[in-house]
Amino acid sequence: MEKNYSNYDLDNLDVQILSILMEDASIPYTEIAKKLIVSGGTIHVRMKKMEELGIIHGSNLIINPQKVGFDITAFLGIYLEKGSQYSDAVAQLKNIKEVVELHYCTGQYSMFAKIICRDTAHLRKVLNEDIQGLKGIQRTETIISLEESIKRQITL
Repeated sequence: MEKNYSNYDLDNLDVQILSILMEDASIPYTEIAKKLIVSGGTIHVRMKKMEELGIIHGSNLIINPQKVGFDITAFLGIYLEKGSQYSDAVAQLKNIKEVVELHYCTGQYSMFAKIICRDTAHLRKVLNEDIQGLKGIQRTETIISLEESIKRQITL
């Protein structure tokens, strides 16, 4: 159960812990403790508290999609037939593994998705067979990324 952390103020130690982990999520708590001159138990307690409050959610291994054969990144503006179909569309899009991000948004699109595919044939299949045929999706507009120039988390 995710708690509301709007009343929880990150102090300097929390920010330092998070900054170190954002650079390398595999660093042991004992190493963080040495760098920050505190006990390993302090790091553990702080991390547990931030997890319980929903400030952090686990850690991720980041794979370079191109190195494993996924050369096309595209952004998809999705128009829904009705706004009330949003939840159903999300549930359906969760089943398409190539959809790696999905946002409910303002502006001309109902939703905006990031999809990663092996090549243009794979992209065409995902668009034509998997996404555009979903119930509630009226149409889509595709933007192909030529290069990702910046990718980062927020800085604390």
